[in-house]
Amino acid sequence: MSGLIDDRLLLLIAIAALLAAAAGWMVERDRPALARALRQSGYLGMLGAGLLLVGGLAYSAERSDADLLLHSRPKLAVEGSQTVIPMASDGHFWVEATVNGQPQEFLIDTGATVTGLSQSAARQAGIAPDPGEPAYEVSTANGTIWVTTGTAASLEFGSIKARNLKVAVPRDFDDDTNVIGMNLLSQLASWRVEGERLVLVPKK
Repeated sequence: MSGLIDDRLLLLIAIAALLAAAAGWMVERDRPALARALRQSGYLGMLGAGLLLVGGLAYSAERSDADLLLHSRPKLAVEGSQTVIPMASDGHFWVEATVNGQPQEFLIDTGATVTGLSQSAARQAGIAPDPGEPAYEVSTANGTIWVTTGTAASLEFGSIKARNLKVAVPRDFDDDTNVIGMNLLSQLASWRVEGERLVLVPKK
């Protein structure tokens, strides 16, 4: 879809207009009035198809810009010792953190017991399952899944720094959402939501 009209219909309009203009030239000698009408109709059809095409492209570009704006996530700020995270347009708090020095985007989820990494994020950070730690089941918004336990040597964002943090990694599939859970938030001096801001206060 072009956003304004079906692409196949637009193509049919253009073809019909081209055929009408061509037919106009073919009957010019025998029926000049009809030829003139066919050519005018063909030219108008081609002009209309062109305008619809341009309009569709502009509409798609506007939608793309709107999507980018809608899904943009505001940056955190460090105010004194506090890390302040503005609410994103989806109503959640997102933050870019580094895991073992590797940048990753995280959803801060106060309903999650343990911080979670996708398989790809864990692989980039060099995190392997901890020896002797069996896989276990956890309940998520998408149902019950099996996870393995690993250890992030460091997870940092703003003024927040966690060391040797236990993380859960899906065992059987790669969920691309990384989650900061309560096992990190409970290490802070405090955290609170103020309107559309999440304020995290590290221990001194």
